Amino acid sequence: MALAAIYNLFIINKSGGLIYYKDYGSAGRMDTNDSLRLASLWHSMHAISQQLSPTTGCTGIDLLQAHNFDLHCFQSLTAPNMEMLLKAIYELYTDFVLKNPFYEMEMPIRCELFDHNLAQVIQKDRVALLGR
Repeated sequence: MALAAIYNLFIINKSGGLIYYKDYGSAGRMDTNDSLRLASLWHSMHAISQQLSPTTGCTGIDLLQAHNFDLHCFQSLTAPNMEMLLKAIYELYTDFVLKNPFYEMEMPIRCELFDHNLAQVIQKDRVALLGR
């Protein structure tokens, strides 16, 4: 499996609502409606797969692989190669969003410190993987 950088980050609340979206890719930027549709679709597929799985204890879809992208799911536990990066993003989320006294749960995330630190983590990962 080839290494890849993060091109988009979606944070979806437990109800399936998109509360944060950031585009890090240069090609094919998504408009707001497309990002909302993708987040909703991914949440629905994840929930349905969890319920329809013949194995007990199934947590749903963790990874969707296509020819030109991988779509990972992180629910405070997840997939192999992205695990460290996703844990770092989750730590930023807990430090700068959940501990923010002005943030209301399940609402869209608007926090400059989160954005700034997230950009640094993504850039550091991109440099490590791609050398740029």
